[in-house]
Amino acid sequence: MGAPLKPFTTLVDAVTGRVVPNVGPEENRQRVERFLLERKGYLRGEIAVDHPIAVTVRGVPYRSHLHLLVHAADRPALAVCCVAGSPVSWERLALAAARLAADPIVPLAVVSDGRTALVLEAASGKRLGEGLEAVPSRQDWLSRFADAAPVRLAPERREREALIFRSYDSDRVNLPPAPPEREG
Repeated sequence: MGAPLKPFTTLVDAVTGRVVPNVGPEENRQRVERFLLERKGYLRGEIAVDHPIAVTVRGVPYRSHLHLLVHAADRPALAVCCVAGSPVSWERLALAAARLAADPIVPLAVVSDGRTALVLEAASGKRLGEGLEAVPSRQDWLSRFADAAPVRLAPERREREALIFRSYDSDRVNLPPAPPEREG
C-alpha cells in the first residue's frame, strides 16, 4: 500500500469559480488569473482554464493541459504557463505549449510565477518583455497582435515541439491529473 496523500487546502478559481486543490503552482495561477481579469482587462469568458493539449510522441499519445489559454477577438491570444519556480527555467515549455495548444499557433507565450513573467513571441521564440507589466492588456493585444498573420507548424516541427512539451511537462510535480477531455 502506498504512502497516504498529504492533506492540502483548496482555493476558489478566479475564472471558473470552482474549488481547486492548492497544489503545485495553483496559488501562482490564481494571482495570474486575477491579474489578467483585474489589471489587463480580459473577460472571464475569454480565459480557458486547463486547456487540453493532446500530442503523439514517437507513436505514443500524451495528454496534458495548458494552465490558461486566453482569447481576444475570438482567437487564441496568450498561452499562459504558471510555474512554482523560476519562469526562465520553464520558458521552453511555454513556447512548446503555445505552438501546440491551437492551430494556428497561439501568438504569445507567457510563463509566470505570479510575481513576474516572461512574454515570448511563439513563432520565433523571441523574448518580447519581462515582468507582469510586459503581459499585453486585452486592448494592447487587439491593437498590436490581432492582425498578425496566422502561423502554422509544419508536421515535423509539431513532432519536435510535442517531444519538448512532454519532456518539460512530465517534470512538473505535485500537480493534480489533467482534467478529462470533454466530449463533443
